[in-house]
Amino acid sequence: MNALPLIAHENLSRPVAWHPSGPISAARYLREVRDMAGRLPPARYVLNLCDDRYRFMVVFGAALVNGQTCVLPPNHAQRVLGQVRAACVDHVCVVDHAEAGHADAHAYPDDLGVRSNDDAVPLIAPDHVAALVFTSGSTGDPRPNAKAWGRLVAGAHSEREALGLDAAQRYAYVGTVPPQHMYGFESTVLLPMQTGGAVHASRPLFARDVATCLAQVPAPRVLITTPIHIRALLEEGPSLPPLARAVSAAAPLAREPAEDFERRYGCELREIYGFTEAGMLATRRTSTEDAWRLMPGIRLERDGDGWCALGGHVNGRPPFSDVIEMQGEAGFSLVGRAQDMVNIAGKRASLGDLNHHLNRIPGVRDGVFHLPRGDGRRVQRLMAFVVAPGMSEADIMAALRPVIDPAFLPRPLIKVDALPRTASGKLPLDRLRELESMAWSG
Repeated sequence: MNALPLIAHENLSRPVAWHPSGPISAARYLREVRDMAGRLPPARYVLNLCDDRYRFMVVFGAALVNGQTCVLPPNHAQRVLGQVRAACVDHVCVVDHAEAGHADAHAYPDDLGVRSNDDAVPLIAPDHVAALVFTSGSTGDPRPNAKAWGRLVAGAHSEREALGLDAAQRYAYVGTVPPQHMYGFESTVLLPMQTGGAVHASRPLFARDVATCLAQVPAPRVLITTPIHIRALLEEGPSLPPLARAVSAAAPLAREPAEDFERRYGCELREIYGFTEAGMLATRRTSTEDAWRLMPGIRLERDGDGWCALGGHVNGRPPFSDVIEMQGEAGFSLVGRAQDMVNIAGKRASLGDLNHHLNRIPGVRDGVFHLPRGDGRRVQRLMAFVVAPGMSEADIMAALRPVIDPAFLPRPLIKVDALPRTASGKLPLDRLRELESMAWSG
């Protein structure tokens, strides 16, 4: 297979990114990639901690030019970064700015681009390991997953087709997820780079910031986001400029908010299903579809009691951690995560299904069920942490009783100001256990 270009922008005057101050052309991007490549120390891995999405793209491109591999941690927690560093000993770390806690890191240069006038598009070998993406650690320690350049490029084109984006259009993307997360990496870095689009460099956190960033890029616009941000947009109701598409992933999205979002903002909302080991695998229009449709070239095969994915842009045969039921040859429905199945008093339920009922309660902004660690001396009971200003614990329990079996009612149910989610919306197991410990000690 022939080498593949770093970006697909045929007209180098077109933007690859947008800052609040304006567009950044593909030509400038390529010059800065070459300059950064000359400044990176020789190391096998480049730990890319840049939050600015454009800077992330420059460091990523520079690493590829040098034949290095970008390392993408699931979050910036010191414990997690320590595990990632230990797994990738021969590395150099790059951050946006010199920061406490990253004493050995290289700050992104302020004068980048002055040492190079080369704007030729680099060609990258398809079998080069472009990225080492670590799992979120939601069910254990983060684990690395190698991603070859050829498969990443193929995945970007598959995603464009699955989302129904016009190949002739040059979309502007705004993302609320970090570029280090597999979903954010695929959808806000690779997708625009490989389809001639441009992405806003910022990662807006609040609904009003999302609206501001969208207003700073031209149509047609695509919002890459999560259920948490969708809920915030619906609750706060800011006016948004016209959207060509909205995309959600990283956590399950219920039909009702999908319907509400489409009704309010007048655009189609698609949901992506995937996991770090495989990348994105399927999509659906959540407002009208329950089943997931496999992306082009992907197929599923039995793997013991479960299923594995293969074909298309997928490397190997990564197994599903979710329990699924096939819907024809090109679709499936989710039953729940294998790790989410709990057995209380001889009855089985999915934590995902329980969370769905909890978060559908009017007034609940966020919530999660959690199975505490047992001590072997008493029957385990579920607990729940809930963000619901204006509601009492009794109100929430009263809303849960009609929709879930009494065996799964949380004892205790604990109200909190916020859940300790990562930037991608995940709730790693260690963070839930910290909440658990605080609950018992309090």
